[in-house]
Amino acid sequence: QALLRESGGGLVRAGDSLGLSCTGSERIFSRYTMAWFRQAPGKEPEFVASIRRYESVTDYADSVKGRFTIGRDNAKNILNLQMNNLKSEDTAVYYCAGTVTLGSRLRVDYSYWGQGAQVTVSS
Repeated sequence: QALLRESGGGLVRAGDSLGLSCTGSERIFSRYTMAWFRQAPGKEPEFVASIRRYESVTDYADSVKGRFTIGRDNAKNILNLQMNNLKSEDTAVYYCAGTVTLGSRLRVDYSYWGQGAQVTVSS
């Protein structure tokens, strides 16, 4: 049974908006910093954004700052990523992940991962 599951990926055009969601177990959402990572074809996975559990402090990669917004609903165990003004370089498989390490950007710190959702942006 997957502990995290993404939804909402798809094919859009450059400049469009798209939202991703991630649902998971209460055990993860009640304690963990949650984040989005992505992996483009032929590239290493990279950090996109994170949000802490208690203060809801957010952190964004420079490449998405001002365009993407991360949010969480702890009562419903949902993590969201709103992506605006999408660019072709945003094309990737997007993963949600959870860690006990506050605000980490490092993949190795994340213990829980979803299966990924494909986002394709055509130019």
